[in-house]
Amino acid sequence: FHKDGFLVLEQFFSAEECDSMRRQIQRIVAEMEVPPHCRTAFSTREEEQLQAQGSSDYFLTSGDKIRFFFEKGVLDEKGNFLVPKERSISKIGHALHAHDPVFKQITHSPKVQELGRKLGLERPVVVQSMYIFKQPGIGGEVTPHQDATFLHTEPLGRVVGFWIALEDATQENGCLWFIPGSHTNGITRRMVRAASGASTCVEFVGSEPAYDDKQFIPLPISKGGLILIHGEVVHKSELNSSESSRHAFTFHVMEAKGTTWSKENWLQPTPELPFPSLYT
Repeated sequence: FHKDGFLVLEQFFSAEECDSMRRQIQRIVAEMEVPPHCRTAFSTREEEQLQAQGSSDYFLTSGDKIRFFFEKGVLDEKGNFLVPKERSISKIGHALHAHDPVFKQITHSPKVQELGRKLGLERPVVVQSMYIFKQPGIGGEVTPHQDATFLHTEPLGRVVGFWIALEDATQENGCLWFIPGSHTNGITRRMVRAASGASTCVEFVGSEPAYDDKQFIPLPISKGGLILIHGEVVHKSELNSSESSRHAFTFHVMEAKGTTWSKENWLQPTPELPFPSLYT
């Protein structure tokens, strides 16, 4: 983990644990009510990000709620679904770990806490969580990025992502790709809250360098596997052009000891939901 910036732990969660998360998300999607004006397409392309999430209070205030974000091309101009809603959704975020009993139990499971201790985390807190669908045929690409662009701390190096494969993640259905060792060069881009009165709620400072595709290595992983992701490691995933989905549950943990969470981050703890301790 320290050398490469990521670590693959196969079979970290059981098939039963994965299936319980999938069943729970089916229930959540079945009950989903999103007003058409709040339906935004999720994107990692900078200009689309600023346009969709950046202009949306629905995104900006989702840190302490369970909110829904959609794939590109699944909504008409009025925000009506062009495909069944369960096939339209890109991700659900960003507080499943706090508000849903199944995801809370997984996030704080004894083996996750033990792993935190093995990583040397003294006062880890959970800052966000997401359920990612990567829909068959339309699951959008995630462009090369570093999580610290969006979750900035002083000093850097205090954020770790836990990425759980709820189905086999393959090169065909959009597994993660990493540049080994790329977590040692700092960051060049940040997404920050824009000044009040700006046309978007967030803006980017700096730019993402052009990465050499040949540097990336794929990390296929079986259902139940866990990938640990250093906050500064460069990673991406390709479009899912296969006929199978690639569901994943992911959450981010920050070492709170001696760390300042940037006031400019889009995601902020709230009185309703201060960042909960990983250790129970």
